[in-house]
Amino acid sequence: MLFDNNLSHKLVARLIDIFPDSSHVMFEDMDESEDDEIWSFSMEQNFTIITKDADYNEMNFLYGFPPKIVWVRVGNCKLADMERIIRRNSIAINEFFHNKELGVIEIS
Repeated sequence: MLFDNNLSHKLVARLIDIFPDSSHVMFEDMDESEDDEIWSFSMEQNFTIITKDADYNEMNFLYGFPPKIVWVRVGNCKLADMERIIRRNSIAINEFFHNKELGVIEIS
């Protein structure tokens, strides 16, 4: 997964046990990039974008997938809470990765 700017870069290390090939836009020198650039990069590098940004859902509606989008539908929360939310949904996220018919999954 590629974590978007609206999620902490610390999540990559905290979730390495369940999502070992993840990165963050900051680690890819894309923390100042526009959504469409991140979209293109994710498609080229076979990343699923994980974000709190509704714009990616709209892009998926317009352009389809890949890339796939994990849309985290929660307000501001602490890092530990976000980690728990993602861990609690990890089975659904992994099933989503392998589903060839779905482009977006919403988690909360």
